[in-house]
Amino acid sequence: MQKPQLLVPIIATSNGNLVHAAYFLLVGIPGLGPTIHFWLAFPLCFMYALATLGNLTIVLIIHVERRLHEPMYLFLAMLSTIDLVLSSITMPKMASLFLMGIQEIEFNICLAQMFLMHALSAVESAVLLAIAFDRFVAICHPLRHASVLTGCTVAKIGLSALTRGFVFFFPLPFILKWLSYCRTHTVTHSFCLHQDIMKLSCTDTRVNVVYGLFIILSVMGVDSLFIGFSYILILRAVLELSSRRAALKAFNTCISHLCAVLVFYVPLIGLSVVHRLGGPTSLLHVVMANTYLLLPPVVNPLVYGAKTKEIRSRVLHMFSQGGK
Repeated sequence: MQKPQLLVPIIATSNGNLVHAAYFLLVGIPGLGPTIHFWLAFPLCFMYALATLGNLTIVLIIHVERRLHEPMYLFLAMLSTIDLVLSSITMPKMASLFLMGIQEIEFNICLAQMFLMHALSAVESAVLLAIAFDRFVAICHPLRHASVLTGCTVAKIGLSALTRGFVFFFPLPFILKWLSYCRTHTVTHSFCLHQDIMKLSCTDTRVNVVYGLFIILSVMGVDSLFIGFSYILILRAVLELSSRRAALKAFNTCISHLCAVLVFYVPLIGLSVVHRLGGPTSLLHVVMANTYLLLPPVVNPLVYGAKTKEIRSRVLHMFSQGGK
């Protein structure tokens, strides 16, 4: 017996030219039934709790400890704040989808979620670039570090990163609203992505494709190039140090940042590549999207907590105090 197709209410604009769905239907992970989705909700909730606890702990430690009010730690607090917000706009909705099977997401809420995810990812990319610049100045020009990266400069960098991310991605929801959605209204991910929503349109999406490619290359692409260039200069400066011990100590300060860069950019590049190849959304698309959005908020606090001595010692002190 054929399964009846779920109908989604349609909203037409006042001029009758554009057709929008009242809501989209989230699939979760294609090919998996409700039972598997239900059991997947528990590790997802654990990941969300871990991401919230880890990032909140880092932000609070840096806020309380005045000796950590240095550029690297302030940038780290920005990174943790972004991860905290990013996980909060994706994971709770995913949990409701997996646990209770609530697939519906209202059209405008879907666009808002998409905008915040992409904009905050751009802000995170800028903060990772700022940390790379901080490490470059600290290792290559240590005597100028305090004068170059003052508190005022760090605040301006953070504000610039936030402004750039929101300005570049602000047109996306409006460009998507110009499209008509008269095909299926099923989003084949657990959240709303620009590439996925765009595929649901039955009108010309060339503007979306061109603008999407432009912002990916001009924001994340440029950031990744400058990060790579910074580490080439850092590596050259480290190799020129006469002491092997000093070289290892200098490069060790960059390990946690390198891990964060890889965790952020490798899934991002993979997701961009599989979507640019075209074709229907597959399990690979969904896995890459989930990795790109869910992994950094969970991994970043673990990496920075383990590799940053000041944060690690403070966390251990908190646990030892709590055990008494």
